[in-house]
Amino acid sequence: MNRRIAIFTDDPGWHGARLREAFETHGCSCEFVSLQQCGFDLSGAGEHLVIPGFETRPDGVFVRGVPGGTLEQVVLYLDILHALTHLGVCVYNDGRAIERSVDKGMTSFLLHTAGIPTPPTWVVGEERDLTRIVKHEFKAGNELVLKPLFGSQGDGLVRIRQGDTLPDPAHYNGVFYLQRFIHTGNEDAHDWRVFVINGQAVAAMLRHGEGWISNVAQGARCHPAVLDQELKELAEAATRALSMSYAGVDILRDDKGRAYVIEVNSIPAWKGLQQACQMDVTQLLVDDFLCCCHDGSLTEVI
Repeated sequence: MNRRIAIFTDDPGWHGARLREAFETHGCSCEFVSLQQCGFDLSGAGEHLVIPGFETRPDGVFVRGVPGGTLEQVVLYLDILHALTHLGVCVYNDGRAIERSVDKGMTSFLLHTAGIPTPPTWVVGEERDLTRIVKHEFKAGNELVLKPLFGSQGDGLVRIRQGDTLPDPAHYNGVFYLQRFIHTGNEDAHDWRVFVINGQAVAAMLRHGEGWISNVAQGARCHPAVLDQELKELAEAATRALSMSYAGVDILRDDKGRAYVIEVNSIPAWKGLQQACQMDVTQLLVDDFLCCCHDGSLTEVI
């Protein structure tokens, strides 16, 4: 039986092409669909979900992108993912995992309460609280990083040093997510991206940034890295804490060698990792996805 897979994305690009090739080796066909085109139709009998290209529900959904937008728009996109899971469709990663990771505050909260080392973090909605935290950290000799609560690829990150002017609060939509800046021993940023599939860390790469930001989208270079036991255990624990089927976990070490989980990505890119590690990450993901679909529930394999 030919299984039809929906790949949610607004820009298939390299990842979409690799996924399609990998699914076709298993006899599956794929359709690229934007969540912006999806909705509900509760006017009568039928599938109730509107997914272009699918008169009946897909056999599985691989999420490669959730568009930004207003609060109402993002809620609708996540509602589509939740509805598919409710109907018994395998969604990879599912709406719960994406909600937990797209919100940096909740990510940090879940990691911290699970006992996973992360930088000291504050999430506040008042400018006076922001000022108070900054003054306290400066007095202790620390620097801070201000990040958008929702954001990716290093966009909107601001490093705050003693004497700096604070950014315009409007740029952060009235919510301030602050982390203590972790010094890694030099000014060239570097961290590790560890890729976890079905609870197992499968590969790691070292990212060297130009300046203090180490995101590939900001010009960082990718290098092969040894997946040592500490990186492996931290990445797997972080993925469990956020109940993800697969994840890209960002870890850095300070100038004393202590490791911190900085971020957990539920829709990670893997082009740089695949090139650095000479590993077919796409095929590993598709194999695990189809195993999850066969089992009938993502939660059974987390």
